[in-house]
Amino acid sequence: MFTGLVEEMGTVRAVIRGEDSFTLRIGADVVLEDVKLGDSIAVNGVCLSVTRFDSEEFEVGLAPETLKRTSLGILSEGDRVNLERSVLPTTRMGGHYVQGHVDGTGRIASFERDADALWVRIETDPSLMRYIVEKGYICVDGTSLTVVETGDDWFTLTLVAHTQPLIVLPTKSEGDPVNLEVDIMAKYAEKILSRRAS
Repeated sequence: MFTGLVEEMGTVRAVIRGEDSFTLRIGADVVLEDVKLGDSIAVNGVCLSVTRFDSEEFEVGLAPETLKRTSLGILSEGDRVNLERSVLPTTRMGGHYVQGHVDGTGRIASFERDADALWVRIETDPSLMRYIVEKGYICVDGTSLTVVETGDDWFTLTLVAHTQPLIVLPTKSEGDPVNLEVDIMAKYAEKILSRRAS
């Protein structure tokens, strides 16, 4: 489990495509401080297990389902990624409960400056929008953010000046994909209510 508070931006050092495998090698600093084989690190919001590491980088393998559901398959050498270690019992929950299980992707529709803040509009499938509400939580590329407005196939959020240099989102371009994880509580509530209705 994660909080959606990005600890650092890492750099993709290598993308290794095998006949039946897909591996990312990522340069990092903070998330390597106490890493062990098998530890979970969220990479752009995707919970992945460390399969190899040294003092400067780590490797993770991606399953076909992960490649299908997320935007990690289009990463290239040199790309920056958001990184967060899984929570400890002593971790402050400054964001929200994030599983690292991406529900799907969205597309950056626009950026708009508002003084030192940055508004971002993201378009996604209506099947995900049913779980996204105004003032609710959304995890975008592993960053816990608050939804401002919603439409049938879009939502907006705003990034304060402090956050902008710490995460990947402001470095992207209009049209770029982003990983989305909706609030798990919304999905549980829907399932419980649908069972009661039936």
